[in-house]
Amino acid sequence: MTYDEIVAMLEETGFPLAYDHFEEGASPDPPFLVFLFPRSNNFIADGRVYRKIDELHIELYTDRKQPDMEAAVEGVLDGHGHAYEKSEVWIPDEKLYEVLYTLEVIKNVEE
Repeated sequence: MTYDEIVAMLEETGFPLAYDHFEEGASPDPPFLVFLFPRSNNFIADGRVYRKIDELHIELYTDRKQPDMEAAVEGVLDGHGHAYEKSEVWIPDEKLYEVLYTLEVIKNVEE
């Protein structure tokens, strides 16, 4: 998947979206999404990267527990055939819940 394909997929949720963070003072009211690629998990063969695999984090921020918002994100991920793990944390300083979806995306496939 390309960066643009990921953006298009996440835009299907209808939530405001940013890569890594919103500019200071420009953060929308929740719910909103932030996504980033914190690391790779490349497949290496014969001393080179054979498949580029990025770990993708999708963070859903809400001001209260909202299962319907989580279902919207999960519906988009399921609809695009992605396997994911999910975790949740309350961020006291921000007074927000963060629901984190972690998945891997293949950047390119060399035959």
